[in-house]
Amino acid sequence: MAKGSVWEIGVEDVEGAGLSPLEAQAFHAALRRATEAHPRKSAEAEIWRAVAEGGVLRPDHPHALHQLVYYSIYATWDTATRGPPPYWFPSPIYCKHTNLGRVMENNGPKLLGSSYRDPISSFGHFQKFSANHPEVYWSIVVKELSVIFHEAPETILDTSDKSRFGGNWFPGAILNIAECCLLPMHFLKRTDDSVAIVWRNEGSDDSPVNYMSLRELRNQVMIVANALDTMFRKGDAIAIDMPMTCTAVIIYLAIVLAGYVVVSIADSFAANEIATRMKISKAKGIFTQDFIVRGGRKFPLYSRVREGTPCKAIVVPVLGNDVGVQIRSQDLSWKDFISRAAGLPRPYNYSPIYLPAKSVTNILFSSGTTGDPKAIPWTQLSPIRCAADSWAHIDVQSGDICCWPTNLGWVMGPILLYSCFLAGATLALYHGSPLGRGFGKFVQDASVTILGTVPSLVKTWKISKCMEGLDWTKIRVLSSTGEASDIDDDLWLSSRASYKPIVECCGGTELASSYIQGSLLQPQAFGAFSTPSMSTGFVIFDEHGIAYPDDQPCAGEVGLFPVCMGATDRLLNADHKKVYFDGMPTYKGMKLRRHGDVIQRTVGGYFVVQGRADDTMNLGGIKTSSVEIERVCNRADESVMETAAVSIRSSTGGPEKLVVLAVLKDGSTKADLNSLKMKFQKAIQNNLNPLFKVSFVKVVPEFPRTASNKLLRRVLRDQVKQEFSSRSKL
Repeated sequence: MAKGSVWEIGVEDVEGAGLSPLEAQAFHAALRRATEAHPRKSAEAEIWRAVAEGGVLRPDHPHALHQLVYYSIYATWDTATRGPPPYWFPSPIYCKHTNLGRVMENNGPKLLGSSYRDPISSFGHFQKFSANHPEVYWSIVVKELSVIFHEAPETILDTSDKSRFGGNWFPGAILNIAECCLLPMHFLKRTDDSVAIVWRNEGSDDSPVNYMSLRELRNQVMIVANALDTMFRKGDAIAIDMPMTCTAVIIYLAIVLAGYVVVSIADSFAANEIATRMKISKAKGIFTQDFIVRGGRKFPLYSRVREGTPCKAIVVPVLGNDVGVQIRSQDLSWKDFISRAAGLPRPYNYSPIYLPAKSVTNILFSSGTTGDPKAIPWTQLSPIRCAADSWAHIDVQSGDICCWPTNLGWVMGPILLYSCFLAGATLALYHGSPLGRGFGKFVQDASVTILGTVPSLVKTWKISKCMEGLDWTKIRVLSSTGEASDIDDDLWLSSRASYKPIVECCGGTELASSYIQGSLLQPQAFGAFSTPSMSTGFVIFDEHGIAYPDDQPCAGEVGLFPVCMGATDRLLNADHKKVYFDGMPTYKGMKLRRHGDVIQRTVGGYFVVQGRADDTMNLGGIKTSSVEIERVCNRADESVMETAAVSIRSSTGGPEKLVVLAVLKDGSTKADLNSLKMKFQKAIQNNLNPLFKVSFVKVVPEFPRTASNKLLRRVLRDQVKQEFSSRSKL
């Protein structure tokens, strides 16, 4: 796949990568012209930049050719001494037109003094300033977003109450964050006629895309808000368990606009998981669909909701105007629900419910290590946080068209919604499976400019080659979150958009955003993060709780600075202080906030996430716990005495793979592993999540344990890693 250097690539190698003889000769000549400008030793980054920015490699070239050139250029690059190799480089001219670059140009000299030079050179300094003086940073950035205070805050940050580690943000502020999403905004060039949502239904891939204006969106939200008032009492929690469609977005905004609380439930959950979340949140009702359509097939959804909760359900038809299932007597069809407002004198008018900034608008769930999901309340500050980070790092601007396959049941759903509407961008939704060509064609036809992904999705696209021949060159920024990215998958993804940057994001539901990301003001490396998020501070500490120096390559658990705008200060079903602060070290007088990631800071200042410090794992972008997996696997087969679930990643990165180890009741290590794997898989799909996949099963005589009989999953994880590493070398 790769040569010893780019100079060793011959015409025959280019032919072997998939080009015709004539094309190979022309390509080889163009490659030589790009590389000859940088003949000196250790000029790999300059050579790659010349090749990528010079258009030598095109999106329509075979991936094998991209691999040949990239890996050959960096064949002698030593990551141990030089850090991850960069593939994208900020432009000194373009950087000043990014959101953050523009703000830095306007405020940098005043805030940083004579040390300020330009957005690229001074980015690191400005990021640290934002972490050390967050109230200054947020006083600037909140004015860049569509945030309208009904009553202005008394100040940006009040830290007088020392019992609140995170401070009191925007005290006294009164607003409705949903209203902020729905009003025209002159400085964002957003009018009532601006396109708010663009979408397409699966199966209509050759039809024109559909458009909804801001005025149309606002009208639809208001009629739903009016209908809600006929059924619920202010402050009620109302769940949404359906795909992220236009209707789901309208429902979400209407619940918040009308002073209720959204309960986010992923449409992949089994009935018992739905029941758990409805019970914890004390939801009074739930919006759902009759079916989910994926890949041309219909999958039941309402039946799972009906089994999971006795609460009143409003059922949206996936196709047409009529619900395709028999519903319970207490439930309503979408058509009947909307008709409750249609008879009102002014169904498209609604006065928003204005509440304090710290009021809860959304209850989301994140799995802990105890087997119970943590109920995480989002206040009206959380949307501001996630939108500001997208504005600063992904550079979401007015006029952008943003697409990110996700669900309102996961944190990325609300993040995407608010990142678009508070920054003046258009939300692009594909009503169907993102796995196939139909989704890619929608990205092309909708002229998507910002595309978000999860790594497992990219891997599927790459392997299936379903996106070949599509034009993704209107994309200017890519982004990835949910799990660790594989370098070669990132290479494929970036190449489809003429080597645009992929902004990697890593955070948590309780943070309302990411704590490490990429930046368009820094060189980017595949599968790595380049900076703490704006206004975020953290340290990496060793097993004794001692922080490593900021400029030192190291690996350890991350500890976040406690003052973090938008992050939670409470949990509905757990002790917030115990979960996030107890047992954490103190740094410069600050009690650090727990996140749980073990990260590596490389030479060159990049970051790589190495896993979880606790027993939480990340499967397909969804955080879950070993305990949850083990609970259902222990009952999957009568021969099993107990199980242990661990996750591993290959040495090249990529998504975590689930490994289930089992101890049998008879003490033997002989078993039909394929049969066990199928039983574990079925149990997990039926009781937890159908998206979780068991990659490997291993039977062992016993598990390693502590003196107090606690299972040592870290030891098991290391043993499994070592075994599969040895196998890969055979």
